[in-house]
This record gives sequence, structure tokens and C-alpha cells, in this order.
Amino acid sequence: MTPQGSGARVAAMSSAFRNPQHAADARSYLLGGQSIAVAKLERGLHIVATPIGNLGDIALRALAALAGADLIACEDTRVTRKLLDRYGIARPLTPYHEHNAAKARPMLLRRLAQGAAIALVSDAGTPLISDPGYKLVRAAQDAGHRVTALPGASAVMAALTVAGLPTDQFLFAGFLPPKETARRARIAELARIPATLVVFETGPRLAATLADLAAGLGQRREAALCRELTKLHEEIRRGDLATLADTCADEPPRGEIVLVIAPPQASQPIGAAETETMLRQALKRVSLKDAVGEVADATGLPRREVYQRALALTNETKEENHGAAR
Repeated sequence: MTPQGSGARVAAMSSAFRNPQHAADARSYLLGGQSIAVAKLERGLHIVATPIGNLGDIALRALAALAGADLIACEDTRVTRKLLDRYGIARPLTPYHEHNAAKARPMLLRRLAQGAAIALVSDAGTPLISDPGYKLVRAAQDAGHRVTALPGASAVMAALTVAGLPTDQFLFAGFLPPKETARRARIAELARIPATLVVFETGPRLAATLADLAAGLGQRREAALCRELTKLHEEIRRGDLATLADTCADEPPRGEIVLVIAPPQASQPIGAAETETMLRQALKRVSLKDAVGEVADATGLPRREVYQRALALTNETKEENHGAAR
């Protein structure tokens, strides 16, 4: 194909974005300067994974699905439009996100009932991971529509592969609660899980979250901070939770962040001083029994040993308060 021919195809695709009718008819994508025509996508709901950062990570099957869809439902039309522009795809977009899902879902279901092929994408990665897409999938299945998965990029899987921590069992915990009390309660629940933990977090909250994780899971519990995965400024920091908390307090990182935290048995042994610190913090929030359970689960220490230390701390606190009262 000549350069002029390639340019003509790009111009044609660009005009499709300006002409709604043309966009409705155009079913192709650009790859390496070549325009690749695709067939209309099969009717139903198609869950399409998109890149988490590097736009070159898109799958060929995903490109064909996006180009062949009647409609693309996405979190932010501006974000998805950048991806479509990159590959010369001219298809109609409609927003579908947590704030409009209740109103947008009936419209999408009506389109499915009319025989439409709808592609569902998130701003980055695999849909339904930390977004409201599962409600649409369930509603579509309940209505008898076919739902198809087109797998691809996922920040969770990408972080697990570079963290250098056990991957045979893991739990994706999403975003922890933003408020301190709720966040610490959730961390106490996670402390009982004998698997690698994967958590999303924002830069401004990261230091506080790491500090709470260190207090609730153990100061020396190993972790990896994965930032801006697949992007220009990708960074992987490894260390124990206490060290990562200190470094982030001094210099909060920016960008998209995934924390991968080792299971209790993969972490280094916890010392008496650290166990005592964890107990003191837990006793401020919960009963003696619950504090013992939290710390025993987090450290792997025998429950009887933790109970004896907690009882001693409780007695010390009572004596200190009694002495202060006199």
C-alpha cells in the first residue's frame, strides 16, 4: 500500500468520527498503517480488556471486537476515545460508570434485546475489576443475552507477576476504606487470610494506608509497591510494610498504585517488641479476645503466647492508670 493510500484511509477514518452515520457503518481498525476490515460483532455483551497504560498492549481480538461493535459502553468517553483514535476505530460510545449505571443499564439492556452487539470496557484493564460492570453482566445474563469475555491486561495480574511474592493463592481486596477506623477494621479482617493480598490505593492516601497495614499485618511483612505499571515511569519498590510506609511518608508517590503484600508465612519472623506494638494498637480498638485473634493471625504466633502477652499489657496499663490516679 502506498503512503498516499494509507493517508487516505486515515483521513476516511477521521471523517467517520465527525459523521455519525459514517461511524455507524465503519467497521475496521488501523494496525501498522494498514486498515483491517472486520465483520459485525456477534450480538450480545462482550467484556473487553484494554491496556492499563501502554496502548500497545491491546489484543488483536479486542481491536476486532471494538471495531465490530454496534456500541461501546465505557467509564469515561474521553479516555476510551484516545484508545480508539490510536487504532483508527470509529464506533459510537456511551458512558457507563458507578454514577450513572442505574440509569444507563436499562438502555443497554434494551439495545441488547434489539440484537445489538455491545462492548463493555473500563478506563484501563479488565472490566468488572473495581467497577460496576458485574451488575450489567448479571442483568444481561438474567435476560438471556450472551455474555462473552475477551481477556487481556489487568493491573492485578501485572503487579503479581513483578512483585516477587507468592502467587499460588492471592486475594484482590480492591481499595481499602478511605476513613481510618473503617480501614483498620478491614485490615484486621485481611490479617486472617493466608494468601498474598493485592490492594489498589491512591498517592495521597498511600502513606496512611501503609502505616495501618504495618500496624495491622506486621511491621516486617513483605510487600511490593507497584506504580505506573507499563507506563513510562513504571516503578517497583520492595521492602517490609514499615519501611515502605516511612519512604512514602517522606515522598508520596504519584500515579496508579498497586500494593502486593506477602502472606503471613512468607514474611520474616516477628519480634517481641513488634508483637507488643501490634497488641497495644489492637487493644485500643477492640476487646482483649479480638486483639489476641488479630495479632495471632497476623504474626502466626501461638494464640496462648499472644494471650499471655496481651494480658500482661492490660495489667500494666491498669497499674499505670492507677498510679496516675493517686
